[in-house]
Amino acid sequence: MNRTPDPAEDGETRRRLAELQVDHNDLEVAIQAIGLSPVPDMMVIGRLKRRKLALKDEIQRLKDQLTPDIIA
Repeated sequence: MNRTPDPAEDGETRRRLAELQVDHNDLEVAIQAIGLSPVPDMMVIGRLKRRKLALKDEIQRLKDQLTPDIIA
């Protein structure tokens, strides 16, 4: 699908992408910290990992939006 790049839309997408990447990294730190506790709460870790995976999927979707379609 060809679309004319909208700089304002791309800027918003890049801002959202950066925000999601920070959230993804924060979740990784939280998962590691909980894992180091004497009795890690595996239910919490599982929820955080699922959220982290959902963020990863959203990050990839946004990256794909920013990458132009090149037909060889």
